[in-house]
Amino acid sequence: MVLLAIEWASIGTKVLQFILSFSILVVLHELGHFLPARWFKCRVEKFYLFFNPWFSLFKKKIGETEYGLGWIPFGGYVKISGMIDESMDKEQMQQAPQPWEFRSKPAWQRLIIMLGGVTVNVLLAFAIFIMIMWIWGDRYVPVSNLKYGLYADSLGRKIGMKDGDNIIAVAGKPIERHGSAGSEIIMNEAKTITVLRDGKPVELTVPPGVIGQLNKNRLLGLALVRYPDVVDSVMPWSKILKGDVRKGDTLIGIDGHPIQYLSDLIKDTTFDYIKDEKVVSLTYLRNGHDTVQVQIQRNEKEKGALGLHYKPMEDILGSVHVTYTFWQAIPAGVNKAMETLSNYIRNLKLLFTSKEVKAQDSLGSVISIASIFPSTWDWQSFWTLTGIFSILLAFMNVLPIPALDGGHALFTLVEMISGRKPSDKFIEYAQMVGMVLLFSLMAYALGLDIFHAFKFK
Repeated sequence: MVLLAIEWASIGTKVLQFILSFSILVVLHELGHFLPARWFKCRVEKFYLFFNPWFSLFKKKIGETEYGLGWIPFGGYVKISGMIDESMDKEQMQQAPQPWEFRSKPAWQRLIIMLGGVTVNVLLAFAIFIMIMWIWGDRYVPVSNLKYGLYADSLGRKIGMKDGDNIIAVAGKPIERHGSAGSEIIMNEAKTITVLRDGKPVELTVPPGVIGQLNKNRLLGLALVRYPDVVDSVMPWSKILKGDVRKGDTLIGIDGHPIQYLSDLIKDTTFDYIKDEKVVSLTYLRNGHDTVQVQIQRNEKEKGALGLHYKPMEDILGSVHVTYTFWQAIPAGVNKAMETLSNYIRNLKLLFTSKEVKAQDSLGSVISIASIFPSTWDWQSFWTLTGIFSILLAFMNVLPIPALDGGHALFTLVEMISGRKPSDKFIEYAQMVGMVLLFSLMAYALGLDIFHAFKFK
């Protein structure tokens, strides 16, 4: 029951972060359409967060516009008079154009309205990454700091890695930051990696199938950093039955079984039973030479926790923290946003060119997106993910697909170049085809998430 409560609390935190992030992105995206529409004297009939077929969770009309909250969290929309959009309002389009309608406006005004949402998402991503760089800077653990090496997990062993190895290059390209090796292997479809073993570089061949498995398992299963568990603090509510625990103590045993690194808990199945134990016996090394035996009871009021906080990897191994002034953060934030977009496009390209990276292993619905958020509320992670999703949302919407902003913009550009406006009937059919494609893709992605959820239970 305790573990179940913790799990539901974690899921709830993820969902809340997703809802807030998605709401910010959707509202600002739609505001990017709403504002220029009003500037150019278009009548905006509806402004909705989330879709509202059949009914709305909330709605209120202010002036000419109905503002509301839908119940399907797949996006949002603004309904502009005289525009063929998600509402598929055919009756309005059969009437004579009115001065306040979208279709009555010059092509250049319609183009600005169409690209307003994408523009806002790009600017939002820039703003978010600039503020992240200014407030938090850029912190990472250099590969050279991993003095205990890595624990080679299942995929790492397939490549030929051994415990203690350290990945220093992928496809001949040096790796500077810990955590980037897996994505580099996938994006470059690397044939080799280089590890540092006993002080010497060793080149290993990436066998067929590893890249596909690495992508399928969301970069898991390759390797974990090895570092000792060092106590950082003991909570006042910790139920210590025997002995004492102090800051700086290093965990070296659990219930009589030796432990050297945190990864040992994953490597050795002997420790699987511990999560169900009400009293845990721990052995610590104090001051480098004293051995301390401790018994701790799980605190039911604190969701079964032991009340011990251990130092993070960054504090034990050391990290590089790059700080920026506000003016330095501007180019750094813009570069971070563009790097994010570039990596996404590279990954998208692999879906069409790679033999190992498959759509069913890369696509995901709102369930996958929500699961990316951390299980505890972290503002830096929240804003980082929101910035990433903002730049990706801009890219996806600008694609020249009917029903997306890019599709409408493409038709408008054709009109501006050729001088001939596509018929309303053509745009109507194109909108229908685009919507069918998009909803089919969303349904497929949702089905994949449900399948994966049941498959791995």
